[in-house]
Amino acid sequence: MRVGISGTHGTGKTTLAEGLCERLPRHVMAEEPYYLLEEEGYDFGFPPSLEDYRALLECSVRSLASPEDGIVFDRTPVDYLAYMAAIGADPVNGVGGEALRTALMSLDLLVITVITPETERTLPPPEMPALRSRMNEALLDLISADPFDVWADLPILELDGPLGTRPATVLAALEQLR
Repeated sequence: MRVGISGTHGTGKTTLAEGLCERLPRHVMAEEPYYLLEEEGYDFGFPPSLEDYRALLECSVRSLASPEDGIVFDRTPVDYLAYMAAIGADPVNGVGGEALRTALMSLDLLVITVITPETERTLPPPEMPALRSRMNEALLDLISADPFDVWADLPILELDGPLGTRPATVLAALEQLR
């Protein structure tokens, strides 16, 4: 199975990805595009610029293009589209819809983690809280609008329940897809 996890920073994506890899035999966690680019010497701004998000988007699309099975992706191209929208850019502008479609349709399930009262109480305070909030809203808007006509056929699971039950909820959704 190939699972993509999307959500703004500080919503438990990495913890969920690690939990899924522990419970799914022979599954590994893909390295996040930020770290892949950083290893290649990419110099990110703080806060990231539109060009940074475009580079991350391209890297994420390439990462999903891998034919390997048994991967949990901690971030997907949808994240970077939402960050682009959150900083005021049009995420549709300059993005190849066919490459995006191919990358996302390689997933068996797209999981969306959102800001909840529990994430606010339990998880460490995030950097750039205003950007985090705007990205959360932009992500939900993108998923709802589907401006690329990409995820109409992609199973999507929005997780807004307790952090402790998220891995079991995702595993149950995967079981239903089999």
